[in-house]
Amino acid sequence: MKSRWTAAFFVRRRGNKEEITLHGRIIGVLLAVLILAAIFSYAFYRLQYGWNWGAIYGYRQKFLTGWLVTLAISAASLITSIFFGLCTALAQRSSLLVVRYLGKIYVELIRGTPLLVQILVFFYVVADAFGIGNRYAVGVLTLALFAGAYISEIIRAGIESVGDTQLESARAIGLTRGQTYRFVIFPQVMRRILPPLAGQFASLIKDSSLLSIIAVSELTLNAQEVNAFTYSTMESYLPLAVGYLILTLPISLLSRYLEGRFRYAT
Repeated sequence: MKSRWTAAFFVRRRGNKEEITLHGRIIGVLLAVLILAAIFSYAFYRLQYGWNWGAIYGYRQKFLTGWLVTLAISAASLITSIFFGLCTALAQRSSLLVVRYLGKIYVELIRGTPLLVQILVFFYVVADAFGIGNRYAVGVLTLALFAGAYISEIIRAGIESVGDTQLESARAIGLTRGQTYRFVIFPQVMRRILPPLAGQFASLIKDSSLLSIIAVSELTLNAQEVNAFTYSTMESYLPLAVGYLILTLPISLLSRYLEGRFRYAT
């Protein structure tokens, strides 16, 4: 009897499915956090690491400023990358061969080269040739182009997952190409691409740290400067990790919520 009550405390049934209760989720998260905290505490204890948080506290404003810059750059890059990804996904399905192959070349070129090289080429070659001196604008554009190539493949795969019979039915009832995408394809695609999109968005936020190589004063560059001033490596980079976690965790939680809202029985 007791074991059944304990199982019901952690798991509940809904129809033919079992799902973890809120209590079970909270206890699971707390246990995982405690285990990780114990592992890291033991590791630092064995190393006899001498913490120097006092020196880092004096640079708290620098961390906050860098975090806000990272937030702004990430938000602008996310919005712009969705636009690039959607346009490229549609371009690859275009009936015009030139447009289709331009989209394919863009995707393969971006996905086949390192982001670090792309940032250097865009800033020191392309932006300089066109007289663009704002390193923040170049950083946002480069990140958006990089993520847009991956997002376009996510969207394209979602579009192609819609059955041909549905497209034929849409044409049979007189829907135009635009109406077919709006009323038939995109409602189904959104539900299917949310998890990979969330992963791509989280990766984009972390990839923004590479903009430090062109002296963009975001969180990573500021953490490197604090480390150079204080010689406190762990104290400088642990706030960096927490800052990125604060940005990426809500995206993951939001994607799970939306995925649940869009889920329907098949």
